[in-house]
Amino acid sequence: MFLSSARLIFVGPFDDLVLPFSDDEGRPRRVTVIHGAGGVGKTTLLSALAATRPGNTVALSPGVLGGAPPDPSLMRPVAPQAICEYWLGQDDAERPHTLRVGTPGARLGHSDEEEAFRRREQALFDKRAASGGFAFLLLPANRFFSRQPLAISAPARTVARYDVRGPSSVDEAARADLTRETKQALAYAAIGSALSRGGGDRGRRLDLLGGAMHSAVDHLVSLAGFAYRGLDAATFEPVFIDSDDRERFFDALPTRARHLVAFAALSTRLLWAAYPGQDPRTSEGVIAIDEVDLHQDAATQAGLASALGQALPGAQWILTTSSTGVAASVDARDVIALRRAADADHVELYVGDEARTH
Repeated sequence: MFLSSARLIFVGPFDDLVLPFSDDEGRPRRVTVIHGAGGVGKTTLLSALAATRPGNTVALSPGVLGGAPPDPSLMRPVAPQAICEYWLGQDDAERPHTLRVGTPGARLGHSDEEEAFRRREQALFDKRAASGGFAFLLLPANRFFSRQPLAISAPARTVARYDVRGPSSVDEAARADLTRETKQALAYAAIGSALSRGGGDRGRRLDLLGGAMHSAVDHLVSLAGFAYRGLDAATFEPVFIDSDDRERFFDALPTRARHLVAFAALSTRLLWAAYPGQDPRTSEGVIAIDEVDLHQDAATQAGLASALGQALPGAQWILTTSSTGVAASVDARDVIALRRAADADHVELYVGDEARTH
């Protein structure tokens, strides 16, 4: 599944905004950088996307959007609405056109008959999504890493399971701590892969997960000068090697390196849980990271978008940032810029070369 386009109507600072996530030929871009300063609605935008997808469509309340209640002085005529179009790809390979998904109450059809058909179709895919696939991950900007030991319990119902209806709110502090989920993903992949080599995974091909996890994590953490070694045999804690060949546990890594590890580990886990038995490097899904440049130095920012695309080439990456270095590291056609209008009451969108010059 890939996001093709999104339209936000009276969502946050946007009056009626259409965001293109496809190239000129209509093919979804694998990396899109959304650039803008603080307060232009980048977090609100990602929250709206996460709330408008197959299997999970919810009303865009202030709690869902992670913001304050709307300003009554704006006098907007309708409630916030989002309309997203998705190429289903592996989730429905024979479908020749996109699936349009709207938030509850949004009207997309020109006639009552068209709207009734669209809603029945959306309900059908909501049921299909409950059985797997339709991968979507949102990593919030307020992410952090506490120090806590590894704990794995009932992996078939936790780390190995993808809940398409799981909450994606960027305003939940408890979900912003990524340490436990990151360690669980690394441990499950390594242990499962080792058992697979001995025939203990009963044909689940966990060796594919182990190979993809090690490759993706090692590729991203190398931007910070580290290499991923694997698990410590005594504690099952993830171990990394620095440039001086010294071992470091995950909790001892610099903050910027832990962010990179989490990007790779949680994305790989998502793709495996959504499509078990398939190499995550070939699986499709939408991975959105809010303020991807946080805690990264200039050199890492310049190579981050490319490294993400290489680590999991089957995924679609949507990255928000206030860093000009991240925006300059990709093709101009892959940049969407959000800028406050002169009257400061609404936000305007620029794409391509205009995104680089405004």
